[in-house]
Amino acid sequence: MSTRKRTPRHPDSPARTTRDAQPPPETDLLDRIAGALEDDDPLSLLATASTLLAITDPRDHEQFADAAPGPDRDELVESFLAAPLPEISAVLAALACLSGDDVLRRRVHREIARRGHPLPDWLSGLARATAEPRAFEVTHTLRDGDNVLISVTLPGGHQLTAVVYIDHNMGTMVKDAFALSGSLEDVVGQLEAAAVADPDMTARPLDPADARARIGEAAELTAMTYPPIETDTWPSSRALVEWMTGLLPPGGTGYEVPEWSDEDLDDLTERFRASRFAEGTDGTGGLLALLMSFGTEQSLGDPMRWSPVAVEILLADWVPRTVVADVVFLAQLPDLLRAFIRFCHHERGVRAGLTEETLAAVDEYEAAYQQLIRSDRAQDPAGILEAMGVISDVDLAEIMLEDLAHAVGGEAALNELDADPLPDEPFAWETVPADVHGRVGEVLELVDRCCAELLDTEYRTACRRLLCDIATGDPAVFRRRGKATTAAAALCWLVGKANPLFDREAGTGPHLAVKHLTAHFGVSTGSVSQRSEALLRAVGADPHDVGGKDLGSARYLTGPQRARILTARDRLRERAGTPD
Repeated sequence: MSTRKRTPRHPDSPARTTRDAQPPPETDLLDRIAGALEDDDPLSLLATASTLLAITDPRDHEQFADAAPGPDRDELVESFLAAPLPEISAVLAALACLSGDDVLRRRVHREIARRGHPLPDWLSGLARATAEPRAFEVTHTLRDGDNVLISVTLPGGHQLTAVVYIDHNMGTMVKDAFALSGSLEDVVGQLEAAAVADPDMTARPLDPADARARIGEAAELTAMTYPPIETDTWPSSRALVEWMTGLLPPGGTGYEVPEWSDEDLDDLTERFRASRFAEGTDGTGGLLALLMSFGTEQSLGDPMRWSPVAVEILLADWVPRTVVADVVFLAQLPDLLRAFIRFCHHERGVRAGLTEETLAAVDEYEAAYQQLIRSDRAQDPAGILEAMGVISDVDLAEIMLEDLAHAVGGEAALNELDADPLPDEPFAWETVPADVHGRVGEVLELVDRCCAELLDTEYRTACRRLLCDIATGDPAVFRRRGKATTAAAALCWLVGKANPLFDREAGTGPHLAVKHLTAHFGVSTGSVSQRSEALLRAVGADPHDVGGKDLGSARYLTGPQRARILTARDRLRERAGTPD
């Protein structure tokens, strides 16, 4: 934006060392301020002040070390304080109030009083502005973004209403925002009139405290984003919007992203597979998990929210840029996506016209997607980090190799790793203290029964080994009171996570939903998670890694899981240029 450029001082001009030595503001700026003052609408001057504050906002220059230096607010204020003109006094008053800086506001107030320049009543009393006790939110059925509407009343009765568009596809950030002269009722009435022609738009009351939280969090996230977001209205309106938002009551709730548990995703999977929309999608379980992963990781965290924009992000960016998989596998994604969109929109009651628009987006981006997944561009996190200059592909490969080594028990273990199936071996009672044999035996019986009914011999051996190592490493685990069923479920859960039993994208080996495992033992996932901490600590693993993805030894890994690690090891060593 051109407003971000500061007119450079001529190299031969003297340095400015005192307020009196500073030149007056440029003529075009003075004309703009004078025109705003002549306007009966306070918004003109407030918008000018907001733009000046946006140009000098330190958040745009200090957030990132490599960002270009920008104009300084203090320097701007000093130049205005050195120009005793009525127009400058007016804009100083607006700048000081919108800035939220109490020290600056008091200083400006003293200077204006010294000058004796008369100000409009609404401006001299701007600090007494009040927020309307209501707010509104205008949403669309597909939730690409929301408009949040708030309003303030200035001294004298003039009302301003801000419309803030929060884009969920961009990560729930402010994309556009502008203020209008008029009451909240008038603006909402205009939007409701427009909604008559658009049945997918809904205007509803929003708690003012929640409006403050939502706008504030979204604006803060936007300020942290690099490269910065710049539109016709943002960040030029940021100071005005943030001042208006700051007049609302605190204590509200921002956007709450729902957490989809494994059980929730399993239920969604089962509903889709049982529906008529899933016909012809057999064998795409891994791809379905990919779609759900995209949905739960993006913005509102909803795997059932599909719009044309979400489709574009998925096919044109997210999958080609972040997913490493076989081309034949990924090529099936558009067809599955069409089926899943139809299913999700049917369950949510989305209008047929919107479903057709969303499906049309799949048609539009499919050709480019098929080309991208067959291209040589980096299709993993390394490509992202390397493009950002944060880390090289070689460095990332070495870090990932270290993680693999830690997972199997060290670099030597990673070098010697094989993919042979775990043998059918008995429980090693000889290392377990005699006083806990009874409790350990109860857990062992439950674990063996689970493996016989739901899993296989390899899982039974892995679970037996882990149980033995826990009882040997910290027998006190079984000397304390606790249900054997919870301990058995936690142990099977840890082994399942390490292999991974619950990964829908995994190839060979048993697959099981977490809810089916916990249901077998008649326990809750929460109790399993809590019990897992002590079990992890007993074998020297991270007690906070209750997911159990890293048990620190290949002893507990099945053949298929070790085969996956071997494949990853060889690929990463090739990327890192590390000899075998």
